[in-house]
Amino acid sequence: MTVARYEVLPREDHWVVRHDEDVAGPYVTKEAALEAAVSTAGRAMAEGYAVELRVEGGAEGRWA
Repeated sequence: MTVARYEVLPREDHWVVRHDEDVAGPYVTKEAALEAAVSTAGRAMAEGYAVELRVEGGAEGRWA
């Protein structure tokens, strides 16, 4: 089974979502990036993919 992997990552003063080699963003908060990743992952699941979602840490929704 093919796995769709999504990572919510900090970048300087914002957050991004990485999927394969594609990077989406910037998002002001970690929560906004997570919502975008979950939405995209939901579509992948509907297409039959297994999904992995990883969220990096960071204080107060921003990279510390």
